Amino acid sequence: MLKFTPTLMLQAILLIIGLVLMIDCALLIAADKINFGTVVPFFIGLIFAIHAVFWQSILVFLNHHSWLKNISKALWIGFGLWLVSFIIFAITLQYNIEKSQTPLQPVDAIIVLGGGIQNGVPSLTLASRLDTAAALIKQQPEAVVITSGGIGIGETRSEAEAMAQYLYALQNVPLQHVVQEAHSTSTEENFLFSQALLQQHGVSLSDPIAIVTSDFHIPRAKAIAHHQGYDNLVTLASPTPLSIRYNAWFREYFAYISGWLLGEY
Repeated sequence: MLKFTPTLMLQAILLIIGLVLMIDCALLIAADKINFGTVVPFFIGLIFAIHAVFWQSILVFLNHHSWLKNISKALWIGFGLWLVSFIIFAITLQYNIEKSQTPLQPVDAIIVLGGGIQNGVPSLTLASRLDTAAALIKQQPEAVVITSGGIGIGETRSEAEAMAQYLYALQNVPLQHVVQEAHSTSTEENFLFSQALLQQHGVSLSDPIAIVTSDFHIPRAKAIAHHQGYDNLVTLASPTPLSIRYNAWFREYFAYISGWLLGEY
């Protein structure tokens, strides 16, 4: 009879977590969702699974190479510290999502941030942003509406155009009511390139402006916008589909660090 020891329990936990991560990420990668939020967790899951299956062999090998054993310990300690930082990030993100407000006061402009298209069609994430934005657009028809997003790799039209067409076809928002910012390739550029369009329509950065983006993206988007001088922001968060929610959080963790290192906020 197999004796269920603490080591065997740890192996079982590592194997289960590893397989869940690998299967989840493999399905998303197969659907062309290749980014930090899918690739990094896949390799973490692979490492977990390998450790679970070859636990004893790895221990024997490390015991014969003490310097590798020390490196292995340092890597696991580093991973533990990183995991703590990610948990803190996730808790903070959840708090910000819960307190994101639904615009009630009038706004002079509505900026809908791009979130990816596939074969010219908005992704699930972007469709959620557009559906959320549509309600506000209809509620405040006098506000300037900007769809912001350039042409992605392998695409033939901009996100801004795909977004405007989606709003027209599925939400009955007239095309002439939407201003397209079709050159940006990042959140920083979304706000930077939208400034000229706002100015053309008589909207200053001190006027009330609503930004519509995914719930997980709100904190970083606000920080970038504030850094550029948008000082009267109203945020409208769209729900992230459950199938990609936690992978999106993982990707956002790295994006937040990257934005800080690049001085975006």
